[in-house]
Order: sequence, then C-alpha cells, then structure tokens
Amino acid sequence: MSRASVVSRRAEELLGTPVVATSPVAGGDVARATKLRLNDGSVALMKTLPHPPQGFFPAEARGLAWLAEVGLPVPDLLAAAEDCVILRWIEPGKPSGEGAEALGRALASAHRHPCDGYGLDTDGFIGTLPLPNRPAPTWPEFYATRRLLPYLKLAHDRGAIDDDHARTIEAVVPRLADLVPDEPPARLHGDLWNGNVIWGTDGRAWVIDPAAYCGHREMDLAMLALFGLPQLERVIDAYEETHPLGDGWEERIALHQLFPLLVHAALFGQGYGARAATLAARFVSSG
Repeated sequence: MSRASVVSRRAEELLGTPVVATSPVAGGDVARATKLRLNDGSVALMKTLPHPPQGFFPAEARGLAWLAEVGLPVPDLLAAAEDCVILRWIEPGKPSGEGAEALGRALASAHRHPCDGYGLDTDGFIGTLPLPNRPAPTWPEFYATRRLLPYLKLAHDRGAIDDDHARTIEAVVPRLADLVPDEPPARLHGDLWNGNVIWGTDGRAWVIDPAAYCGHREMDLAMLALFGLPQLERVIDAYEETHPLGDGWEERIALHQLFPLLVHAALFGQGYGARAATLAARFVSSG
C-alpha cells in the first residue's frame, strides 16, 4: 500500500469523511505534511512522522488548543492522535501590513492572559527534542534550568559547541536575575520563528507548531526576530500599542535568543553554537 493510501485511510478513520485526493507539502523541518482534499469539499493538512516520540502530536494539539483559548490565530484542529495531527488547511498567500498588525495585537492579548507560574504541568517538544516544563518560581531560574543549561549540555555533548563557547554561555546564568526585569508569566507560543507563521491569501497571519508554556513574553518576540519575520516592525508596533514592553527589551532580544540558538546547535550544528556564544558575550562583558 502506498504512503498516500496509508495517510488517506488514517485520515478517514479520524475524520469520518472520505479523502478524495492527497498531495505532499514541502517545507516541514520535522514532520511529513500532506494536503488532503475531503469529500465534503474542505481541505486539510495532515502531519505525520514515521516514529514520533511518545506524546509528540498530542503535545502539539494541546498547545494549539491552549493558544486558541486566548485568541491566537491558529488553524482549526480537526483531529489528533499519537501518530498524527490534522488541521484546517490555510492557503498560503503573501504577508500584509494589516495581517502583521493583527498578529501583534493578538500576541499581546495572549501574553496578558494570566498564567499560574513559569512552566507548565506537562513537558513538551521543541522540534523532536524533549522540552522540560517543570515549573520554577522565577523566570531566571526557569530560563537557566529548563532552557539554557539542558540544551547547552546537549549541544556540547553532540560536538556543536566547544568548551570555550560553552563557558561563555554558562557565565550568563548567574547574571539573569539582574538582566531581566520581573514580569508576570505569559502564555507563550514558544517556537514563534518565521517558519511557524503562515500568511493566508487574505494576508492574515496564522501561527502553527507551538512549543507552548508559560514564560517571559520577550521570548516570543525574540523568536520572531531571530530569522527575520516579514512586517516585523508592524507586528511590534501593534504589540506595543496593546501591551507596552519594558525598558531595554530590544537589548534583551539577544539574551532570549540564546535558547533557540542552542536548540538549533543541538539539532543542526552549523555554527549556531558559536552564534549563541557571540550573543552571550555581550551580557558577560557588560557585567
């Protein structure tokens, strides 16, 4: 049986609707994506992985639902199981200023929603890597022990960061409490880089593939800036009109980019560890 047939049969089991056509979708870094045309005329996206880590797709489904509760624009979740998720299809279009502003306002509103503390009651995934979310009483402690140090060790163990660069990044940890101002924990997307923002044909921006948890809101903004989001300036302007950022937030973007860079170092190598060390050195030398 072909892969398309397997995908169709599984989708039909979960949706209760015949699949009339399938086509592969390029661009996914982790999962295989398939476009499904259903018998009722609707279109869906099915994400699969040959051997997903246990709980991988259920974690994505929980994150999407959790973010939808606070108004972030996520595609409708049609079905989820251990082996896949199925989402309402978003026909890709071009970025628009109006869509960027709407995303900025929605993100700001989501970040204002109360969280009980830093972390989450369940762990998740970032890419295919485990994402520890055990709560911590402060953001500096959570960021150090659940984000920086675990992925620094993993990247170092995999040869993606040398000893000198690792020491530079470690030296930031004792300074975190002085570097980052206290703010209430925010409901975060958690992996909000450019590739996880889809622009629809109407110019609206949608967010996908969350690694959701409660954390410092500057994390999502740092992720948006890391690899360059179209219309980012308009996103930020609309965000600040809704939920103004604290003094010095632009300087702290680099601090909060250390985590995704360490994740990329652990997964891909390719100089991401050196880039993280270069950013970390700014905060070490400033002390």
